[in-house]
Amino acid sequence: MPFDPVRLELIKNAIGSVVDEMLLTVVRIAYSSIMKDTMDLSSAFCDRGGRMIAQGLSLPLHLGSIPDAMGAVQAEYGDAIAEGDVVILNDPYHGGMHLPDIFMFKPVFVDGNLLGYAILVAHHNDMGGRVPGSSAADSTEIFQEGLRIPVVKLYDRGAANDTLYKLLSLNVRQPEVVLGDVRAQLAACDIGERGMQDLAARYGVAELERSFDALLDYSERGARATLRAIPDGVYRFTDYLDDDGVNFNRPVRVQVALHVDGDALTVDFAGTSPQVEGAINSTLSFAKSAIYFAIRSIMVEDVPNNAGFFRPIEAVAEPGSLVNPLPPGACAARGVTGFRVIDAIVGALAQAVPERIRAPGEGGTTSYSIAGYDRNGTYSQFREAVMGCWGAGANREGIDGVANPAANISNAPIEVVENTAPIRVERYELVTDSGGPGQWRGGMAVLREMRYLGDNARLQLRSDRRDHPPFGVNGGQAGAPSRNLFDNGAGGGASGGADWEDLPTKFVRPIRTGQAIRHITAGGGGYGDPFQRLPERVLDDVYNGKVSPEAAARDYGVAVSGPPWRVDAEKTEALRHARLAAAGREAEAAGE
Repeated sequence: MPFDPVRLELIKNAIGSVVDEMLLTVVRIAYSSIMKDTMDLSSAFCDRGGRMIAQGLSLPLHLGSIPDAMGAVQAEYGDAIAEGDVVILNDPYHGGMHLPDIFMFKPVFVDGNLLGYAILVAHHNDMGGRVPGSSAADSTEIFQEGLRIPVVKLYDRGAANDTLYKLLSLNVRQPEVVLGDVRAQLAACDIGERGMQDLAARYGVAELERSFDALLDYSERGARATLRAIPDGVYRFTDYLDDDGVNFNRPVRVQVALHVDGDALTVDFAGTSPQVEGAINSTLSFAKSAIYFAIRSIMVEDVPNNAGFFRPIEAVAEPGSLVNPLPPGACAARGVTGFRVIDAIVGALAQAVPERIRAPGEGGTTSYSIAGYDRNGTYSQFREAVMGCWGAGANREGIDGVANPAANISNAPIEVVENTAPIRVERYELVTDSGGPGQWRGGMAVLREMRYLGDNARLQLRSDRRDHPPFGVNGGQAGAPSRNLFDNGAGGGASGGADWEDLPTKFVRPIRTGQAIRHITAGGGGYGDPFQRLPERVLDDVYNGKVSPEAAARDYGVAVSGPPWRVDAEKTEALRHARLAAAGREAEAAGE
């Protein structure tokens, strides 16, 4: 048949609708807040060869890992896949990322022949292990982190694997929630199966499979065009994680070298820290997801996110390193490492195409859980991811109070938090002077303060960017660092009279009635020289509480007085002149 771009677009959108409906099915019927409200899940469709054809409206950092997980399924079962089968896995060393993320694959058959796989990966509230939520950063081997599921059939020709269900139920703290969420994933995969079968009936299998090839080639062309727009060369950058969750005050290095050669890219992680004792080790599949996202974020053309996009990109990492660990390395808190890989790639790209990138945002979503038993022995658990902001770019302000673009999830509403767990949210706000100064200002930090009203629980929190705040780009300055503060409740439980203790970026500790945690994300990095920011923009920031008058003068050279707020032109000129003079003296002293 002759190529028909209109028909291809219709098929592309139809497949996209199927995988989107899979994801929305989970949101409608899942039990846990992490799925229903935060939406920490992803959907996709792969063809019979395991090539990812389409993704749903979901987490970019999940989707680049699907090809490796799909490969693990094919290596285990080969042709021994039948109608009614459902395959799951979660083990990082058998195709997974970290234990809370369960991958589920349902083969889609049409007239007895395999068409492909409907796939749903979702983050579960708990997978057992030493700490509720199974995501503690201070675990030192994967055996502490929870139940490991290799590539195994949950259903075999429609018959449930009751042994696996019993094993799962016995090893998690809230079996009714976890099993309810597993069944939500099953329902989503059923939706995917029926949707793709309907498309096969409408277009025919032969045309669908020709369209699969065309869509993969289309995305590959878009990826190669993006890489050709980057000047050939090697671009290097090094960024750091504050610590590994066990060895505090010991930074963990993420080093990248981008080798751009025409329309091909190799990302070399040589120089990155060896795998660490704490649980921030990242599988190579997850690191590749971060690479794909970083390159995707500088594209202009809107091509499908599928396996064709991956073809011109290669990742190289030494086995036994932070981004390619060996068992039994702990991986539960690996998410923060993926975000740092993205930031390091952004730092390298800023040397080649600064006009195409944004400075780093808050450094990645903060993950926390509060879980425990009350006096009656009733267990409760709340798990959430706290979002922060985006950094600034050329002619683009940072964005306040949104998810890192690599996460694409959301903060849980206060009402949901307080109705789900014995928690009172006492403060939830943006933080003045937290966005990195620049000609374009970085996004503002988010403050979330929660007081525990239950009897006794364990609090685990994973964050970063306190000792190494998000950097600015092209003359922009860093955003404000993150912070964790703990109130022991001795001040009477009110925010104003509390005695706050500084905590590290990653920790596990008890929390009791009346005690509180205040988490402040980092602010986004700025872009461009702050003294080039228009005084009117600085005035707007002061008026809206985003920048204080003191910071306006110090960071931007703009004198703002009021209220009513106004720019003092004479003082502003003097501030900026003084800054130029100081810069001249520094350059002269440096011999420039």
